[in-house]
Amino acid sequence: MAGGRPHAEAVALEAAGDVAGATVYVTLEPCAHSSHRGPACADLLVEARPARVVVGVEDPDPRTAGSGLARLSQAGIRADILPSTEARESLAGYLARKRLGRPHVTLKLAMSLDGCIALADGTSQWVTGAVARAHVHSRRAKADAILVGGGTWRADAPRLDVRLPGLEDRSPERWLLTSEPCPDGFRAIAFPDAVMEMAEVQYLYVEGGAQTAASFLAADLVDRLEIYRAPVLIGAGLRAVGDIGLDELDGAHGRWELAEQAQLGSDTFTAYRRLR
Repeated sequence: MAGGRPHAEAVALEAAGDVAGATVYVTLEPCAHSSHRGPACADLLVEARPARVVVGVEDPDPRTAGSGLARLSQAGIRADILPSTEARESLAGYLARKRLGRPHVTLKLAMSLDGCIALADGTSQWVTGAVARAHVHSRRAKADAILVGGGTWRADAPRLDVRLPGLEDRSPERWLLTSEPCPDGFRAIAFPDAVMEMAEVQYLYVEGGAQTAASFLAADLVDRLEIYRAPVLIGAGLRAVGDIGLDELDGAHGRWELAEQAQLGSDTFTAYRRLR
């Protein structure tokens, strides 16, 4: 639904009918404020009279932030937080926007076994196979915006759209990391911290190149790292990531944990979430 409306509780209660005495499970704490979309979800649940509401993530929106749970408890409904990684991941963009004031940032890297994204002369099509490339398009379809560096745009003029049947209309808004004039159809930021200005974006998908990847990592703005690795060796090629300002090896440890992995044809896909 456009704009996340109506909220899930309203839809679920309408579909379920009588839930008096039941247990209701929700990902995000029921909102405690009314808006143009209708009554607060906490109030809808109070009217429905379930015995218990189980919540996966407390809402960081200051208009709710515990008030939804409190309203349920005050009405005699047991309200419990059951922390859930799955619920948190499903709300990653919303939570980043509310807690950090910026989009949730995914950095995608496609590389050889020895960490190269292209030959020394810049030839890069294609390091990974067709299955992995289709998977990338499915990830693009989940994003609000996609970003590459100005150098990558000038060298390759990537389309940055979604080319999967039936999902073509899910192509994200196109952005460049550049201080130069922006081409038609693109928007630009001059430096990574300017993602704070992308007010309408909850999910940002960064595709590189190497210096753009390094600049986002150095600024500690990457929340999810997605790596596609092809079973090829390039040797003296272009590296996937430039200098990220690491002074000592100890600083590299304890920052990432495995979130997902899959085999995509002959290539491997591995995703890591940033530990904060």
